[in-house]
Amino acid sequence: MALTDPDRLFPADPRTRDLARALYQTVADLPIISPHGHTDPSWFAQNERFENPAALFVIPDHYVFRMLISQGVAPEALGIPRRDGGAVEEDPRAIWQVFARHFHLFRGTPSAMWLNHSFEHVFGLTEPLNAENATHAYDHIEAQLQRDAFRPRALFDRFKVEVLATTEGALDDLKWHRMIAESDWTGRVVTTYRPDAVVDPEFEGFVDNLKDFARITGEDTTTWRGYLQAHRKRRMFFKEHGATASDHGHPSATTANLAPAEAQALFDSVRQGGCTGQQAELFRGQMLTEMARMSLDDGLVLQIHPGSRRNHSTLMFDRFGRDKGFDIPGPTDYVDALKPLLDAVGMEPSLNIILFTLDETAYARELAPLAGAYPALTLGPPWWFFDSYEGIKRFREATTETCGFYNTAGFNDDTRAFCSIPARHDVARRSDCAYLAELVVTGRLLEAEAFELAYDLSYRLAKEAYRL
Repeated sequence: MALTDPDRLFPADPRTRDLARALYQTVADLPIISPHGHTDPSWFAQNERFENPAALFVIPDHYVFRMLISQGVAPEALGIPRRDGGAVEEDPRAIWQVFARHFHLFRGTPSAMWLNHSFEHVFGLTEPLNAENATHAYDHIEAQLQRDAFRPRALFDRFKVEVLATTEGALDDLKWHRMIAESDWTGRVVTTYRPDAVVDPEFEGFVDNLKDFARITGEDTTTWRGYLQAHRKRRMFFKEHGATASDHGHPSATTANLAPAEAQALFDSVRQGGCTGQQAELFRGQMLTEMARMSLDDGLVLQIHPGSRRNHSTLMFDRFGRDKGFDIPGPTDYVDALKPLLDAVGMEPSLNIILFTLDETAYARELAPLAGAYPALTLGPPWWFFDSYEGIKRFREATTETCGFYNTAGFNDDTRAFCSIPARHDVARRSDCAYLAELVVTGRLLEAEAFELAYDLSYRLAKEAYRL
């Protein structure tokens, strides 16, 4: 039995399906460009075996455990560490059994497709996971993980990853990236500059973070000028460790372009703590514009991931911390919110700002028209809840007529789950080939153009957008 249909995601119409299959066959084995994600660089630096199947598939993957939590499974039963050090399940077999017993919850979801792809194509399993075969599946994966062929670097090479970007905070020492660079391994793993902890006044520990920022940069972060110079230094430090992009996860797409005296006064308010929500929002907006200006100097691509109401559950955040599946989408304005930044730098052709959204209603109304006009803007692929066949299809249908394909950034997987990387890229390639085939059979695209576009969407656009 196979867990994955070889024609999955292709159209039902025979003519269109044949063309989608033909397109896909030309891109299925292309190298993977993974320009934005959250895998752990220590995996590749140390190259130690993955601890166990539960640690690989369940504990780090918020796509997985949020579904189980939604059905009443306690996070502690899944081995998710508590912030207070409280007791959680430590037996990986027990965690795996809970996961297997609830695996039916993923039916019809992208997670099921990613997991089944990993089970079959990475580990050779052929039966759907359930409570009855959970022990066999665990033992099989565990036996594989003991082999050198399943260590992180070997899988990286097997997955045909050409380059993979991780994401580190502004205060990170990047020791794992340094260790990778000093090793004899040829795999390319780069970092991404994520300064939220020293840019967002509502980030926990912000005032103390600024003190650490001063210590590691040697700059006076009590002054606006010194604070900006500290960012410039850290960005160059990240570039020295391979970074080609920065990333900014803000609650909204708000930007600002204050005069220097106004910016200094605002900074004086936020660095002392206790600023208002409005001041915090304005400061985050000012920093997006400042980061765009810095990108003009140092060449880093600017990624904006707005619109996630992060850590929506206070209880989950207090007990388990960030990134535990409770980042919830919300409506997001782009046209008015981005205008101060675009007035400042939007017409700069050497700048690349990659915009993401969790508000699909903005695709055709705001994002595609913006990217179809401003040289500095590029649309990132469907993200988070919309990283799926239907999400990719809706994105193409809503944006292509206005901004075309070449104002988009290809695909990135944005994942913490290492084994899902080839699965996610496979879904994206199949989805895009299905869409291109539809355009051809309805007379909107020449067949030769579709084959060129399949390559561009699967490989070239991401590589160029992220300057890799």
